[in-house]
Amino acid sequence: MSETPANAVTLRFLAAPTDVGHSGSVDAGTVLEWVDKAAYAAAVGWSKSYCVTAYVGNIHFADPVNSGDMVEVTATIVYTGRSSMHIRTVVSSGDPRGGPATMRSQCLVIFVAVGADGRPVPVPQFEPASPEEIGQRDAALARIKVREDIVQAMNSQEYTDAGTAERVTLRFLAAPTDVNWGGKVHGGIVMKWIDEAAYVCASRYCGMDTVAVFSGGVRFYRPLLIGHLVEVEARLVYTGTKGMHIAVHVRSGDPKGHELNLTTYCLTVMVARDESGTSVPIRQWVPVSGEDKRLHAHARELLEIRGKAPGNRLPNHLLQ
Repeated sequence: MSETPANAVTLRFLAAPTDVGHSGSVDAGTVLEWVDKAAYAAAVGWSKSYCVTAYVGNIHFADPVNSGDMVEVTATIVYTGRSSMHIRTVVSSGDPRGGPATMRSQCLVIFVAVGADGRPVPVPQFEPASPEEIGQRDAALARIKVREDIVQAMNSQEYTDAGTAERVTLRFLAAPTDVNWGGKVHGGIVMKWIDEAAYVCASRYCGMDTVAVFSGGVRFYRPLLIGHLVEVEARLVYTGTKGMHIAVHVRSGDPKGHELNLTTYCLTVMVARDESGTSVPIRQWVPVSGEDKRLHAHARELLEIRGKAPGNRLPNHLLQ
């Protein structure tokens, strides 16, 4: 067995029947939960400190992970800032009886090391040595400006009752089983909630089963605690011939209070599938109100920004 580098962590396990979701295979939310756990392990191992998820970059779900697959999730630190760690994660799976594993998805996750007071603390600096490490470091650096543009574009938008598009809101209490080792709800659980809300919204809109094919710009603003009232709002903002672009906001707060604060925001693309698992066209959504039209244009703007990322060839389900 080859030795894992000091800047990397690989988790290996079998995908269980309980991991299978509404799509008939492992849902995107569960894959994102795995990604978060592997990246967290890499971040804590490198920084020797408690870490929090700050951002999850574009992740494409090209091929499904099935029950019984041997799954490998490798998280590799490719760049460090003062307190941040940029971690490339790759999810692969295959037949546990042997044969090569197939890459199912990959993305860049950013964790921040924090101290006991919750403030960022310095981390050891990663110095790439091999040509591969230098290339991955340079790719992470090249995406910083694109990420900043995406965050700025997302933060500038307002979502009010003036919108007329399909919208759903899930509400529940954060349970003790949702927390990580630091006592906060870990990012993977939040991303699983995002996937569930996007699924309900997209399926209600098109009247068919849907599955996530992309999730991007997952920004974490503040921690979510046990017992918090959680509100996950998903709203349709754009449709292509197949893809339904769903903006998802996660808010949370003390159930005894009256104010919920924004915890996480992202945009997820869902597609409808027939009984054979093939993606099928959906009816086009036509913006009606001024807010509809503004958010529709916002979704197109995000596509254009993401298309500027080096080596980022957008799949057809995002462009169409």
